[in-house]
Amino acid sequence: MLIKEYRICMPLTTEEYRVGQLYTISKHSHQESEKGEGVEVVKNEPHEDPIHGHGQFTEKRVHLSSKLPSWARAVTPRIFYITEKAWNYYPYTITEYTCSFLPKFSIYIETKYEDNCGDSENIFHSDKILGDHEVSFLDIAFDEIPERYYRSPEDPRFFSSAKTGRGPLQEGWRQHTKPIMCSYKLVSVKFEVWGLQTRVEQFVHKVIRDILLIGHRQAFAWVDEWCGMTMEEVRRYERETQEATNELVGLVAPTVAVSEVGQPTATHSAPASAPSTPLSDDTPDFLAPPKTRPRKKSAPETLTLPALRERTGAE
Repeated sequence: MLIKEYRICMPLTTEEYRVGQLYTISKHSHQESEKGEGVEVVKNEPHEDPIHGHGQFTEKRVHLSSKLPSWARAVTPRIFYITEKAWNYYPYTITEYTCSFLPKFSIYIETKYEDNCGDSENIFHSDKILGDHEVSFLDIAFDEIPERYYRSPEDPRFFSSAKTGRGPLQEGWRQHTKPIMCSYKLVSVKFEVWGLQTRVEQFVHKVIRDILLIGHRQAFAWVDEWCGMTMEEVRRYERETQEATNELVGLVAPTVAVSEVGQPTATHSAPASAPSTPLSDDTPDFLAPPKTRPRKKSAPETLTLPALRERTGAE
């Protein structure tokens, strides 16, 4: 098992991001879905935990057959999906990814959100951590992402929010920007196959790093779309988007049960998953000769939000 901790700062508060996270995940999941492919929402219901209290449980199936690189399609079933289960007790969440086709593979993510610049030490106090583990600070403005996801309006170095007045982000922005929050993510990747374990786990962490950067960049770049939304409004947007996404994927929409009862700050519910990003068609390092993957200091490319957004905004 390979464990790494990622810290991603944003010019937001944790209370603002509670709404922004819901909006960003729903919008991105819908954009990345198409007929027969994409994110199927199986469950979205209130959940009570004896330790963490009231939260939300979500179960999703990320259908990836056509998005898999050619080398992977050759060895996977025609219908292929990853199961995501998330237990969200915002500002603390747990997310787990498994695949029935690869029983020895799993990803386990613990997340904590705090209003600081990422300077909290040993925030997880986790028994899973044996000895020192790598801590990586990801900069949404100046760290590199794959060039194919670039879209200039979503580049934090150039984006300026009309509603909040935040941005563009300059060099060293984490040291002087207010407000500021940090997503602390403890990521455990396990692939227990002799001869491949180390290389596969390292490769998966590279993919996760890109996904985290893309998702958090979009959350900030879309702030004018979700800023000012109430929890009731964003929950309605989430329900309608999930139903539309399931219909687009070609599946029956689930009964989405979302609690509307007000909860204390430490127990607000929100989906904990990171946006699903298509995998590269490039053969990974452990299956091909080394090569330089083109990257660019920029924001990811996204699709156009469907008419659903207009319908939701009109209500």
